Amino acid sequence: MKAIRIHEYGGPEVLKYEEVSLPEPGVGEARIKIGGVGVNFIDTYQRSGLYQGELPFTPGMEGAGVIDKLGPGETTFREGDRVAYCMVRGTYADYAIAPLHLVVPLPDDVDVKLGAAALLQGMTAHYLVYSTYAVKAGDVVLLHAAGGATGLLVTQMAKRLGATVYGTASTEEKRRLAKEAGADAVIAYTDVDFETEIKRLTGGAGVDVVYDSVGEPTFEKGLACLKPRGAMVFFGQSSGKLPTLTPKVLAPKSLYLTRPMLGDYISERAELEWRARDLFSWIADGSLKLTIGGEFPLADAAAAHHQLQQRERIGKLILVP
Repeated sequence: MKAIRIHEYGGPEVLKYEEVSLPEPGVGEARIKIGGVGVNFIDTYQRSGLYQGELPFTPGMEGAGVIDKLGPGETTFREGDRVAYCMVRGTYADYAIAPLHLVVPLPDDVDVKLGAAALLQGMTAHYLVYSTYAVKAGDVVLLHAAGGATGLLVTQMAKRLGATVYGTASTEEKRRLAKEAGADAVIAYTDVDFETEIKRLTGGAGVDVVYDSVGEPTFEKGLACLKPRGAMVFFGQSSGKLPTLTPKVLAPKSLYLTRPMLGDYISERAELEWRARDLFSWIADGSLKLTIGGEFPLADAAAAHHQLQQRERIGKLILVP
């Protein structure tokens, strides 16, 4: 079988398409014949060494396909079942081993590529909107990177709960997509001071929650946009690490700050199933739209990483073995 392997940290060029041995599943595991792989920023963090692990390794934290072989004694799933999973490294491959406690059924009416594209960012959006800060009708949300794959899903979920969503996005095309997803206003933050614009849009009141996956350029102004007792949900750093800060910066308005991670929001099987079930049912009935930015053969993973980091495509990128 073929897989992408990383032998040293670096840029997209360190992603090598190689022949490797077919893995065997152990107890509590399944071997998945991968039909689609979601490409995510966490893959670039692991490739560059920002998040380090043991070398060499196969990257990829999200995939969908068909169970090819079950480990000894497994009865919950069957060979041939359509499934999806995330938060397990190794999906940039023809076949991958997945722990079954993280595997969820993929409904027949959800395409395998959509299953691969949806799960990590879809469940991220779900926990952000339903759990980290439980959005309710009447809330006002500020969402950075609103035209990105996660941002488009957060917008749709927040709107279905009755929130007002103000987004920021860097290009006209991303702003158009965010508006189509339901955002009430989308700010061209490269041209307009978003803090000033948010205060204008809210009559000086501010917002209840800020969802920030950007980092250094947006964080401090985002805090200034919050209402008293508002929540800053910082869930990524696509444009750089945060400046050093102390808790006293939260004190003037009694603000909340959290840095959530998906793994802590799907650690219980019931919670994982709830998020995946909602996500796939909304995709199946058409009430949640995914924007696919491009498909690449597995061998072209380096090109996908380059385009992701340079923001040359809008929407989710997929690798296809």
